[in-house]
Amino acid sequence: MILAGVDLGGTKIAVTILEHESGCTLARAAAPTDSHEGPEAVLRRMATLVERTCADAGLAVAELAAIGLGVPGVYDLKTGYTHFLPNLAGAWRNVPAGPFLQEALGRPVWLINDARAFVLAETLLGAGRGAQTVVGFTLGTGVGGGIAINGRLFWGIDGTAGEIGHLTMDPDGPLCTCGNRGCLETYASGVAIHKLAVQRLAEAPDSLLLQLADGDPARVTPALVGQAAAMGDATAQSILAHVTKYLGAGVANMVTALSPDCVILGGSVANLGEQLLAPVRAIVRERCRAIPVDRVRIVQAALGPDAGAIGAALWAAERASGKELFAMT
Repeated sequence: MILAGVDLGGTKIAVTILEHESGCTLARAAAPTDSHEGPEAVLRRMATLVERTCADAGLAVAELAAIGLGVPGVYDLKTGYTHFLPNLAGAWRNVPAGPFLQEALGRPVWLINDARAFVLAETLLGAGRGAQTVVGFTLGTGVGGGIAINGRLFWGIDGTAGEIGHLTMDPDGPLCTCGNRGCLETYASGVAIHKLAVQRLAEAPDSLLLQLADGDPARVTPALVGQAAAMGDATAQSILAHVTKYLGAGVANMVTALSPDCVILGGSVANLGEQLLAPVRAIVRERCRAIPVDRVRIVQAALGPDAGAIGAALWAAERASGKELFAMT
């Protein structure tokens, strides 16, 4: 079975053509999202990219069994309409994303939340392969996640299980885009790291981190924070300590609640590798007193930037075959 997976992101659209039986990627491509042009323009660009990626794989679109579309927000599973995509410009409320692509490409289209797609891919083909219970964190512009049990995503009500980024870490903490205060996303996302760096650099004008950013705090990224911290910069090290304090507590909460044998951290912030993973593991060991934490693997994602599109394709495979993949409530 040949499938296409599409990952709709805030800055880019990624497409992967996947052979389901082998799990092999036949072709991949990406293009800018340019969401400021509006939903219809984005969806047309998406359809064109699927056609182009199929051609790169030597396939006609008609040979696809189905197409999976990972979206960064809330959608209707039955209708394929998007409801709320906070990281995309334009009005994405009640946009018929699934029906539009299905009409444009002539193949069945199934939507899935992008973070859940990531967890599905890593569970079946990546760092969580063989694990009984997987908790996945996507650490990028925001923080998302998902839960898989015995190789099946736990779905929850309307597919909302796994909104890990909105765990309350401090009831009186910073205001989150969801309307709550003190969400994990306000401490451990790329945006949160950038905001914290700008604040700390105002008090440390001689910081090496500021030098690496060419004197412009607006240019600070998680990668630059990691680089400066590795070079001994105290400001960058304090930023990482603040981030890992809350991320570690968030991971510990999920470990205590679910006792998973595998926790996977993915996304651009997770590219910090052991600078992030080592302190998170230490915090989990300190905080999880009722769980055998020595049997919990806390690891970096294995599939890189392709995970979301691969997971969307795997979801489309299950929907096309009529098999139940998700543990429904």
